[in-house]
Amino acid sequence: MAGAVETFDLIVIGAGPGGYVAAIRAAQLGMKVAVVEKDPTFGGTCLNVGCIPSKALLHSSELFEHTAHGLAEHGVAVSGVTLDLPAMMKRKDKVVTMLTRGVAGLFKKNGITGVTGRARFTGPGTVDVTASDGGRRLSAPRILLATGSVPIQLPGLPFDGTRIVDSTGALALPAVPKHLVVVGAGAIGLELGSVWRRLGAAVTVVELTPGVTPGMDVEMAKLLQRALTKQGMTFRFESKVEKAVVEPGGVRVTVAAKDGSTDQLDADVLLVAVGRRACAEGLGLDAVGLALDERGRIPVDEKFQTPVPGLYAIGDVIRGPMLAHKASDEGVACVELLAGVAGHVNYDTIPAIVYTFPEFASVGATEETCKARGTAVKIGRFPFQANARAKTMGETDGAVKVIADAASDRVLGIHVVGTHASDVIAEAAVAMEFAASAEDIGRSAHAHPTLAEALKQAALGVDGRTIEA
Repeated sequence: MAGAVETFDLIVIGAGPGGYVAAIRAAQLGMKVAVVEKDPTFGGTCLNVGCIPSKALLHSSELFEHTAHGLAEHGVAVSGVTLDLPAMMKRKDKVVTMLTRGVAGLFKKNGITGVTGRARFTGPGTVDVTASDGGRRLSAPRILLATGSVPIQLPGLPFDGTRIVDSTGALALPAVPKHLVVVGAGAIGLELGSVWRRLGAAVTVVELTPGVTPGMDVEMAKLLQRALTKQGMTFRFESKVEKAVVEPGGVRVTVAAKDGSTDQLDADVLLVAVGRRACAEGLGLDAVGLALDERGRIPVDEKFQTPVPGLYAIGDVIRGPMLAHKASDEGVACVELLAGVAGHVNYDTIPAIVYTFPEFASVGATEETCKARGTAVKIGRFPFQANARAKTMGETDGAVKVIADAASDRVLGIHVVGTHASDVIAEAAVAMEFAASAEDIGRSAHAHPTLAEALKQAALGVDGRTIEA
């Protein structure tokens, strides 16, 4: 590698929500930081081909559907509503560009050296970065891996970017498919399925488990499933896609049910959204003696230290939920610990959100988890049908569920299905971070009329004291 070795206090590999946030916090703490990113722009999967573009399309498609079908009851008469898909995609790309440039601006503001290219270890504390315009050698006593994850590809369903696509491909379809088949009823499959259903596609979701959003609270998941079914989404549960054959003009999908029967679906596009896997390939980890675990993840201890001294890892590439905000919190905690500052992540209070309509937001334990642990609980529920603000909005699908320890009343989990659930869950996460009881939430004043009042009422319901229903 030509040129002198560039030295830093910390090198971060990966400029996604974990890496770039860690770099900024490290710079604030006085470290000289370099960030290496293999893609042309900073921000990682989240900003470029994940959280941000998908939410832009979700919002745009909601506006399209609401304008076409939901305004009449509000006394707003419209006609001739048409879809301009190129304009919608252009706006999505504009949002992405603004945010990725924003990360580059934050690097500049904080004196962080951003390096574009692929990093590979050449030995302890040293990485070579290769790029089309040449290469650089970087050295630091501490290196943080924040390389994220990539979509899982199923055997027999190879991505071709046109007919069989991953989440990235589904964000950039050139036309609305007549029939979209989605493999997987998790957050990614339901969100992207919702986008294209609103824009005119027939959507069939094939899911191996008995319901949507596996791993989330089953009772609340059924509320979401009911709403999505009412909107026109079709589900094939306890089924799997055995084969997909690309044909002229589409793809023929063979679906096998739990009872062994099979049938075929003809689709324009097949979206495979069965989850993501850690991305740690191509880093030359053998050069520093680091081995991956059985799931291809990087092993770390409670301080994000790998078995190799001076080498750390955070985010999707380590154990735990693959969530952008989890990676960000880990990045901050990791570099604070490196700087001798107290850093900590409470994994019991990390919210998870499915941005469908209605949204499904969750933090803490599910009812099923509590039963499996043998924890006795009390549960309060409150439907948005009884919430004044939801009624004024005409968005009454869903409910709030509060799970509290039967002995101590401490809140163990809160689950929300409804409009703006992603906003309501923020209060829930803060309450749980401070070890709130259901009584604490129930006795806290909530402005009226607000959607958050449903959380207060559900908390009161834990002790059978709900007022409004």
